[in-house]
Amino acid sequence: MRRALTSVGTGDGTGGEDQGPVSRLWHVTLSVSGKPAPLSEVRRGLEQLAHDHPFLLTSRYADDHAEIRYWEEARDLHDAAAVALRLWGEHRSTARLPPWEIVGLEVIDRTTYHQRVAEGYGPPPAHPVGVHPY
Repeated sequence: MRRALTSVGTGDGTGGEDQGPVSRLWHVTLSVSGKPAPLSEVRRGLEQLAHDHPFLLTSRYADDHAEIRYWEEARDLHDAAAVALRLWGEHRSTARLPPWEIVGLEVIDRTTYHQRVAEGYGPPPAHPVGVHPY
């Protein structure tokens, strides 16, 4: 069964019974890596991706890997993960991203994210927002 995918800002949030499940926020961390590329090109590509998709919170990068963190609105984890897995490949040419492969994906709900941060073992809040070297 195919699922309709949504992205931040597309759901109306009403979630009435006849409309199906209510969308939720999911924290996504996408890790990519590959052959080294000039740092200036990696940064420019990630900045273009962030410009094209302002829902991106933060990106960290080196010459051979990067990590993108953002919030995704979706009905369930499957939908959020499907959108995340398409992000890099679908925008590789338009943002001129390196031809790296996805090597990691974490998708957690908002409650779990905040619980991890509060307990001190989760990812730190995405500050400062933007594109930064490791």
